[in-house]
Amino acid sequence: MALIKGLHHVAMKCSCQAEFEEEIRFYQDVLGLAVKRSWGKGADAGIMFDAGDGALIEIFAQGCACHETGSVNHYALGTDDVDAVVKAVREAGYAVTTEPMDLTIPSEPPFPVRIAFVVGPCGEVIEIFKEC
Repeated sequence: MALIKGLHHVAMKCSCQAEFEEEIRFYQDVLGLAVKRSWGKGADAGIMFDAGDGALIEIFAQGCACHETGSVNHYALGTDDVDAVVKAVREAGYAVTTEPMDLTIPSEPPFPVRIAFVVGPCGEVIEIFKEC
């Protein structure tokens, strides 16, 4: 019996209130995610977006003055249209670091996917992922 049911959430801490507000615009307006819950005000504010399949993206208004790189390389958001997501991200002025591409992950069985990588307002690396 597996002890883990799946990914529950990814959490990020913003460096200031302006960055927190930009994160909200990015996930809500650019990527179209719905707010699951929010709490607090000012530096104590937080929000959770529904990322689908039960997973959440949690954002805290104020963490630290700088972003430190940890061991997490990126997280992936599933979609049915990688190109449309990349277009929305680019049009909103955010970086696309890897253009949409098709590839087959050499596993057994082989796993065909379409992917791209973008960067969110806090510098988070996001893989846009479609199983083909």
